[in-house]
Amino acid sequence: MLRSKSPLLSLPGAVPAEGPDEGVAAHYGDPFREQRALADGSGFVDLSHRGVVTVTGSDRLSWLHLLLTQHVSELPPGQATEALILSPHGHIEHALYLVDDGETTWAHVEPGTQEALLGYLESMKFFYRVEVADRTDDFAVVHLPAGSIAGVPEGVAVRETAHGRDLFLPRERLTEFAAGHGPAAGVLAHEALRVEAHRPRLGLETDHRTIPHELGWIGTAVHLQKGCYRGQETVARVHNLGKPPRRLVFLHLDGSEVRLPGHGTPVRLAADGPDGRQLGFITTSARHHELGPIALALVKRNVPVDAPLIADGTAAAQEVVVEP
Repeated sequence: MLRSKSPLLSLPGAVPAEGPDEGVAAHYGDPFREQRALADGSGFVDLSHRGVVTVTGSDRLSWLHLLLTQHVSELPPGQATEALILSPHGHIEHALYLVDDGETTWAHVEPGTQEALLGYLESMKFFYRVEVADRTDDFAVVHLPAGSIAGVPEGVAVRETAHGRDLFLPRERLTEFAAGHGPAAGVLAHEALRVEAHRPRLGLETDHRTIPHELGWIGTAVHLQKGCYRGQETVARVHNLGKPPRRLVFLHLDGSEVRLPGHGTPVRLAADGPDGRQLGFITTSARHHELGPIALALVKRNVPVDAPLIADGTAAAQEVVVEP
């Protein structure tokens, strides 16, 4: 559910985004320039449409440790991590991007998923000394790219990773922040760099039956040595005894095509033609400032890693993300 549009949509050249990123700018007039700026460590991305959830109380980390796929019981203040919540059968339901500041655990999540997440967390409180809150109306997520030397306002919670810093900025300070930290880059630039880095996103790279192994989330969002959590049996069984049924791949798309294959576009073997058996689907496609048209796709594990593919008539060459 879209709560409100970002005030930064009033910036010169802003073009509204669609789909899951509705409410912020897709770009501000030149997506390739914006990509290059982010790749060079300058500018910022308005992600204020993302959900923000906080957990407070003395039991917050030990309690989250019981619910999440990640080891967080001793998470040091300021150390960023990511984690999943799985169904009882091990399918991905939520993805959380976390940091603890010593008093509060902050998480940003996919737009519109915070209410369902909050409902689940509330149902699991029992006698633990924790309080959970939806802070989406109060805080805006802002992304500073890797290499940025931009200053962070005092008192703002920050998630710092190899890909940059995510700020939990008081929403009323968003316009002021933008004025001093430009140039603004839209979510199209941010998504292109995400695809280049092979990083999955809930709701795009996932469907109702996705398990973490298929997307390479083992290790980054799933800790294999921690104790029991919902869905842990599936994680352990697939890791120890088998292989996931599907795997994430990175695709170089034919640059002569004007139109990018959209989310859900069937992927087939090029040798079988456009009427061949569907072997997977496009999850995210983007135009990259250096690589040209690129995409992530989820395909059957047994698709040969060197097989040329097609998506809606567009030729695609694979790069392995998750080993078959």
